[in-house]
Amino acid sequence: MSMSTSDKLRVEVIDHTALITIDNPGANTWDTESLPALATLVDALNADKNIFALVITGQGDKFFSAGADLNLFADGDADNARQMAEFFGAGFECLANFPGVAIAAINGFAMGGGLAACLACDIRIAETHAQMALPEPKVGLLPCAGGTQRPSWLVGEGWAKKIILCGERVDAETAQRIGLVEEVVATGTARQRALVLAAQVAQQSPIAVTYCKELIHQARDNAIADALPYERQKFVDLFNTEDQREGVNAFLEKRTPVWKNA
Repeated sequence: MSMSTSDKLRVEVIDHTALITIDNPGANTWDTESLPALATLVDALNADKNIFALVITGQGDKFFSAGADLNLFADGDADNARQMAEFFGAGFECLANFPGVAIAAINGFAMGGGLAACLACDIRIAETHAQMALPEPKVGLLPCAGGTQRPSWLVGEGWAKKIILCGERVDAETAQRIGLVEEVVATGTARQRALVLAAQVAQQSPIAVTYCKELIHQARDNAIADALPYERQKFVDLFNTEDQREGVNAFLEKRTPVWKNA
């Protein structure tokens, strides 16, 4: 029986590694089914003493994940936004706190919540054609799944601001140069490379790896522990603005938004 509670997250156990594939055609978006399923799945992996690493990737050769399904935010409902923010927080914080090694195999576009999932992992392997961005402000939103908190620890505050505040899209080569990803590989090979790294993890003491990871994360996690709930609250606060509804609906209607700064 599958460890996953959703068909949108497929899981395969390979030796001591769990391979998770986001499978939600056509852009592998996150929604109210797949996000809780991710948290449940990682909890199950945590309880399995034979799982030392996980690899997460996207189905197909175009998208790792395009992030949240924006149709969920078109009505401007703040209660719905709060629920989604909590789902994102629970899913990606569970992923970040996985006691083994989590590796993102970025096989295409990783946008918004798609990139946030990668940021929650320990190591990121990107294929040469991959593109990464946190474009939420372009549609009147903000990254609410650690997307405002984790980038600075990887790429520094300047690049984090350039990516988020200026809407900069980063290609794989640039991502490696600035430290957003650790390795760039040929198209179609990220999953296999990630599985090789995961197999290397299995050669080490899983308890020692867990302790090392906890210590490496200590300073960072202490710094962002209070910020993550605040990030989610500011995401919900945007749903009291006209610009949130304008931004999301302009995107869905394929037109340029008209901002009112209100």
